Amino acid sequence: MPFEDRLGEAMRHTGDSFELGDRREIVEVGLVRGRRRLARRRTAAVTGSVLALATVGLGGGYAVGAFGDGGGGAAVAASSKPTEPAEPTRLAGADVRGEQLVTLFKSLLPPGTVSKERGSGPGDPSGVGKPGAASMASVSAVFDDGKGAGRIALGVSRVDPADPSSGEQVSCPAKAFVDYDSCTAEKLADGSRYMLLRGYEYPDRHEPTKLWRAVLLTPKGALIDASEWNAAAEKGGATTRDTPPLTAEQMKALVTSDRWLSVADALDVPVKTGRTSAGSLSGDVIQKRFLALLPASKHLKVVEKGNQDGYAFAVVDDGRGKSLVQINVQRGMSDVSPRGETSTLPDGTIVGLEKAPGEKGGAGVVTWTADTVRPDGFRVVVFASNTGNENKAATRAEPAVSLDELRGIALDAGWGGGE
Repeated sequence: MPFEDRLGEAMRHTGDSFELGDRREIVEVGLVRGRRRLARRRTAAVTGSVLALATVGLGGGYAVGAFGDGGGGAAVAASSKPTEPAEPTRLAGADVRGEQLVTLFKSLLPPGTVSKERGSGPGDPSGVGKPGAASMASVSAVFDDGKGAGRIALGVSRVDPADPSSGEQVSCPAKAFVDYDSCTAEKLADGSRYMLLRGYEYPDRHEPTKLWRAVLLTPKGALIDASEWNAAAEKGGATTRDTPPLTAEQMKALVTSDRWLSVADALDVPVKTGRTSAGSLSGDVIQKRFLALLPASKHLKVVEKGNQDGYAFAVVDDGRGKSLVQINVQRGMSDVSPRGETSTLPDGTIVGLEKAPGEKGGAGVVTWTADTVRPDGFRVVVFASNTGNENKAATRAEPAVSLDELRGIALDAGWGGGE
């Protein structure tokens, strides 16, 4: 499963079930501003896919797209005629249906041909009584402006605007985890936050499918999330044009249209669970200590850094190439066995050391790991790669921080203990 499909809500719970065997998920979940899974869960009825970056809280959700291809939702008869400017359409009430969303969506697109429309709303008979059906609305179509067909999808949901994970939806991801051409984030005059990310469907670019994403978060918690591709399908289809069909200006106009706000008003308000990351330390605290423990003798220059609860990362360069170094710190992990070749210290701390190939597909990438679990269940795992981005090829022969140095960071007494 591609990493951008493992993002979303998981990034808020990284520390709750950490297994180093799932390190790839942890890093992405802890980094990408995710979005794909979170968004896809909100729009699954229309696309049949599960959306989350992922975006790692830091990684942005690789990109991002909030929607998947095919399946589910209310199919609407395909249109073979070009769209024409339509009168303003406003929707309100919990009876908003998929066909109404399609009509609204088409009225906001520039002139062109629309086909394969699908829409899903809380008023659809298929969604009545189903958990979460009243908390999402989504629509998608294939749009052709005469220069090639491209898929466009849009979802509307309600979020808590004060929740950090909501802000991550409109914040540019870390370059260490997401490969993109450009990203801009701004605050609009009404207090809304807006982000436009121009990236790729596949982080390793093994296919030339581009994915552009525009997201709006209003002060009241309306989240409008649109994605577009330069192909008629999100995955598995040939590209039909060099870039997705809508320009940056058109994407912004699409998500900032106030007509979506009445749709958002009709959706259920998210329930606050009160869940806390009790097993995780503050990301700011971890990052400060983590950076202080990097070997000073190597004169490492930090070129990028980031954190969230239970996690921190840094891309460092000693003049011989970039290297990604990451750390997870957790409590209550007594039942977890460290990965790699293990040994037990006199105080009962179990230490696992491992050198293994990278997990993201970057050519020549290796990752060295020091995994420690103390008798009270306090776990510190530090890992380093010989590249600044594991999706890309190695930039040096070995990580900038040695395995012994990683072990020293993980075992440092300054981390405290389990409770």
